[in-house]
Amino acid sequence: MTANLQGTLNLTGSQPDRHIYQMDKEKHEIALSTKELQVAYGNNVALQNADLSFERFKITSLIGASGSGKSTFLRSLNRMNDDVATVGGQIMYRGLDINSHDIDVYEMRKHIGMVFQRPNPFAKSISDNITFALKQHGMHDKKKLAEIVETSLKQAALWDEVKDDLKKSALSLSGGQQQRLVIARAIAMKPDILLLDEPASALDPISSSKIEDTLMELKKHYTIIIVTHNMQQASRISDYTAFFHAGEVIEYDLTRKIFTRPKVQLTIDYVNGNFG
Repeated sequence: MTANLQGTLNLTGSQPDRHIYQMDKEKHEIALSTKELQVAYGNNVALQNADLSFERFKITSLIGASGSGKSTFLRSLNRMNDDVATVGGQIMYRGLDINSHDIDVYEMRKHIGMVFQRPNPFAKSISDNITFALKQHGMHDKKKLAEIVETSLKQAALWDEVKDDLKKSALSLSGGQQQRLVIARAIAMKPDILLLDEPASALDPISSSKIEDTLMELKKHYTIIIVTHNMQQASRISDYTAFFHAGEVIEYDLTRKIFTRPKVQLTIDYVNGNFG
């Protein structure tokens, strides 16, 4: 897996031909795609027939009511469901099916990072949170580590707030600062793709706004896929939106179309607040 992941990302693919997918037809550079993705917890099928393609350097929001399958889908994209569920279908990244048994999952996660709903900084200093994984992977050049700490914190819009307190415990930061630190920790590994599972749901409006601004800047360098219950947030920051319901993708399109001209009645009902 390591050798195969060193090349330039050039995965391309056509959009699914199901009528519920109304993506633009022109060719885009695709960072990640899924085909017939299915996730089952025992006999309970939580997700089925999920065929999606994600354009590089764009933000895609996954929306839907609780239990619709969106978080299950997101967690599958870097194999977070492996120990708790049976996952079938393909997840294509750089021409490889990363859902295959022979994939080095730990190597893959360097390229597809994950940020969870609640901030989970390590009980270490701010700088050690950024450098911990890098050191575990053999990087010990202090100058290089310091550069990565600064760059990552700047990209996560946190540097100006903590640059004089890098040895301070990460646990002393506010919730919003902790979440931005966790984002900085993820991007320190220089992934291609950043997955976020409701990263602002536990934050106050000001902190949520900072997270949104951060993500808008980060998409210049990363492909971002985010689960959110906040439809206003999805409409503000995402280029594309996928609506999930009862374990299936109901509609996938440009965000402006999902929120102004959806094609499917279920989507219309959801975005109008009729359920969920």
